[in-house]
Amino acid sequence: MTTEERVREAAVRLFAERGFHGTGIRDLAQAAGLSSATLYHYMGTKEDLLVGIMRTSLTELITAAEAIAGSTPDETDRLVSLVEMHVRAHAGKPRETAVVDGEMRALTGERRAEVVALRDRYEQIWQDAIADGVNAGKLHVAEPSVARLALLEMCSGVSRWYSPDGPLGLRDLTIQYGAMALGMLGAAR
Repeated sequence: MTTEERVREAAVRLFAERGFHGTGIRDLAQAAGLSSATLYHYMGTKEDLLVGIMRTSLTELITAAEAIAGSTPDETDRLVSLVEMHVRAHAGKPRETAVVDGEMRALTGERRAEVVALRDRYEQIWQDAIADGVNAGKLHVAEPSVARLALLEMCSGVSRWYSPDGPLGLRDLTIQYGAMALGMLGAAR
């Protein structure tokens, strides 16, 4: 593992456990096995490190969601695929996704604007999928934007409780979440 990877891994762990503001530079340096002075060489500022984590995670989600949107013409199948992908991502990288979902408030200025734009781009893919399903008469929901927020919150919550050692495997979990999403939006599968 490279030094940059150690720094990033330490930051993800500490930001997820303690929050951005609850994590000091000395904490990061110690967790990465570096001196505080050396740490700055690999990360810039603490906010730079946070933005890098968020940018990487959101870009991965956007790439996966755009691939689904571009290859899944059926509206309900597209929505289910988005739900399943989001649940897999949050179950597979719970700390990283917890940082992205929970530390937006720690960002300032242009950095915040950049990350918010990425988040909005990702959410727009979901909004379009829901709107397409409503327009096709396959989904029935009075407020698509509220439905989008509710679905994303439901799916993101997996990062807080899912364990691969638990009684439900990830494949079964994603199938159940897809079915629940369709039920929430008034569709039958």
